[in-house]
Amino acid sequence: MGLRHLARRGAGATSQGRSGLPGGIVTRRRGRGSEPDDVRLWAEGDDVRHIDRNATARTGTLHVRTHHEERDRAVVLLADIRPSMLVGTRRSLRSVAAAEALALLGWRIAGDGGRVGLCVAAPEPVALPPRGGGRGMAAVCQGLARAHDSALAAAPHGDPARADPPLGPALERARALLPAGGHLVLASALDAPGDGFPETLAALAERISVSLILVSDAFEREAPPGLYPYATPDGRRGTARIGRERPAPEERIAGLARLGVTTLRLDTETGPEGFAPLMERLDAVL
Repeated sequence: MGLRHLARRGAGATSQGRSGLPGGIVTRRRGRGSEPDDVRLWAEGDDVRHIDRNATARTGTLHVRTHHEERDRAVVLLADIRPSMLVGTRRSLRSVAAAEALALLGWRIAGDGGRVGLCVAAPEPVALPPRGGGRGMAAVCQGLARAHDSALAAAPHGDPARADPPLGPALERARALLPAGGHLVLASALDAPGDGFPETLAALAERISVSLILVSDAFEREAPPGLYPYATPDGRRGTARIGRERPAPEERIAGLARLGVTTLRLDTETGPEGFAPLMERLDAVL
C-alpha cells in the first residue's frame, strides 16, 4: 500500500474530463453539478432553482449560482507483462516498473472518485472492468501481482509458444471494458507489438482517449557498442552486434504523438518516487 500513499502525496483534484456522464470528478466546465463555481447576474433561460438568495437580497437584482460540472471518469490500465518485459538491468524488471507506474496512476484516479479497470497482456490474460473506490483499486493491484507471478513462473520453461503474443488483441479487450468517454493507459516497452499494431493503435485513438507509458531500461539507452550474447525461447544462442546508432525513445514518442497517442517515457531506474510526478502529469490530461 506504499504506492497508494505515494500517489496521494500532493495530489489535487482532477480537473479535466471528457466523459459526458454525471459522476464524481469535478471539472472546470460549468454545469449542473453540486460543486459551487461562481455567482452571476440572472440571464434568460437560467434555472430558477439556481437563484442565489443571498446575492439577490444584497443587491436587489436576481443572481444565480453556477456549478462545476461533475463527470464520471473510467480508466482501464493495460499492463504489458509479455516475456520481453521480464528483463531489466537497473533496479527492477521493465514489467515491475510498468506495474508500479500503473498502480500509482490508478490510486490517484480512484482517490479522485474515478473508476479503474485492468487488462493484462500476458500469456494468461487478465481483464477487470472499471470499479470505484479502494476495493476496486485493490483488486487491480491483486490482478497485476497474480499476472506477474504467473508470467515469471512460465518464463524459465523456454517454451516457444510463450513468445510475445501481439498487443493488438489486448488493446481490443481493454477497449471492450471501457464505457463511452473512457480512457485507456498502456504501459509497455513496445517490443514486438505485432503486425498492424500502429494501425490498430491509431484507429483506437480516434475512438477513445489513449495514453502510453513507454517503459525504458537504461541498457536500451546506454549500452556500449559491441558484441552481446543472446538466447531465444526455442533454445538458439548467438551474438549480436549493437552499434552506436539506435532509435532514441524521443523518436518513438514523436511517432506515437502523430498517431494521436499521449506518450511519456518511464525510466525503470528512477523508481516509484520518480514515477509519481510523471503519473501526476498524466493524470491531469485524462
